[in-house]
Amino acid sequence: MNKDLIIDVTLTETVVALLEEKQLIGLNKEKNNTRFSVGDIYLAKVKKLMPGLNAAFVNVGYEKDAFLHYLDLGPQFNSFSKLLGTAYKSKSHFTNFSKFKQEPDINKSGKITDILSPGQIILVQVAKEPISTKGPRLTTEISIAGRNIVLLPFADKVSVSQKIISDEEKKRLKNLLQSIKPANYGVIIRTAAKDKRVATLDSELRNLVFKWESALERVAEMEVPDLFISELSRTSSIVRDSLNASFNNIFVNDKRLFNEIKGYIGTIAPEKQKIVKYYSSKVPIFEQFGVDKQIKILFGKSITIKGGAYLIIEHTEALHVIDVNSGSRNSKTKNQESNALETNLASAEEIARQLILRDMGGIIVVDFIDMTSAENRQILFERMKELMSTDSARHSILPLSKFGLMQITRQRVRPEMLIETIEKCPTCGGSGEISSSIDILEEIESNLKYIKTQRPDQKVFYLKVHPFIAAYINKGFFSSIKKKWSKKYSCRIKLRPSNSVSFLEFFFVDKNNVDILV
Repeated sequence: MNKDLIIDVTLTETVVALLEEKQLIGLNKEKNNTRFSVGDIYLAKVKKLMPGLNAAFVNVGYEKDAFLHYLDLGPQFNSFSKLLGTAYKSKSHFTNFSKFKQEPDINKSGKITDILSPGQIILVQVAKEPISTKGPRLTTEISIAGRNIVLLPFADKVSVSQKIISDEEKKRLKNLLQSIKPANYGVIIRTAAKDKRVATLDSELRNLVFKWESALERVAEMEVPDLFISELSRTSSIVRDSLNASFNNIFVNDKRLFNEIKGYIGTIAPEKQKIVKYYSSKVPIFEQFGVDKQIKILFGKSITIKGGAYLIIEHTEALHVIDVNSGSRNSKTKNQESNALETNLASAEEIARQLILRDMGGIIVVDFIDMTSAENRQILFERMKELMSTDSARHSILPLSKFGLMQITRQRVRPEMLIETIEKCPTCGGSGEISSSIDILEEIESNLKYIKTQRPDQKVFYLKVHPFIAAYINKGFFSSIKKKWSKKYSCRIKLRPSNSVSFLEFFFVDKNNVDILV
């Protein structure tokens, strides 16, 4: 199965689209100034204890205090606390971590007031990004992720991904990591480690250990709160977690990020470096690969399914609701029960895709078409579990209720991907009335005249318009409107036709496709 990663970098954000057989299956947006990504580890200070919640609010440098529940402290909290105290006071080279003596585990059903106190300095990891008005959710169960393994300080155990089916391979990997991991460390073996050689795993393990111990040596110089270990950028972490043999291409329209990704892949999979390609065409990268069109179709309130059925997706503060409708779907069979099962199975496939694509988390309620057969309800339930088996987020699916409702809970670690697909008309501004279409030429020329007075030394101007308007402006070799404007204002005008621009809309942009404000 062919996969492509399309990365669009703008001045304000980086958008990553994952295509499978040219179909959009994943979309991630990351603001270029984003902080507090899942996986970031911070040196933080306890701000306030909340005994009633058995939790604490912690200052990690965010405008809202982060939330840390007692159950997220982890059994080795006392060991981390002792380690941090030793490292924080140390002014010289830190003692070898492998020789550090662990403390007894904390009580699983204890009280937050018995463990933490206001002003205490602790080591925390972001488990959930800030969502809405809430600050980050934290844990003190520290883990450092690599491509093939996850390093767990103080865990002192080796576990293998359940997605590795072969018992023989599981045993090989477990014995291998048991033999090479240093003391005081635990390891989770990821699915990507399947069939990997010992040299590859040993190298990655050493790099992760070095990352952890190097950060410990810098603790004495840090101010609280401070970033202790940074997770990879969202883009690099997507590449790390999703890169496999089926990847064909990674297209990037930013030179700096292109070099960063190519260098990163060179360290984790050198044979894959050639799939990273720099995109330099004037056509926007998402338009070139059909991503913009798919976003408009897939992120609306109503989602059409092949055959005439459709979904209605509603979002509320507490949960997400998905309604399955048969619509104009035609079936070869006249049996209502068979038709309902067929429609529900087709809908389940799109629902699984939508949950992952939009990164919908929390409670999801799906109202399938009613089926009277218990056997058919079980078929739908099993199919839904199968479709969601590829989802990396933790989730739970309940069988259909007697009302035809399926309840799904899905891990929520970052804000849901919501894209507004309903747009206000750029021509009428929502009034329902537009000016005469012939006026657009006068408006373009008026804007060109003004920009030329503001930038008298600029010799080339780029005009982004609808393809129909571009064709009209370009009509005629010697007597085109473009030629007349170029001669009149002593400049060159280069047209950039774009389907993303409405019929009576236009933009003057620079060579990097950034709008010139008029």
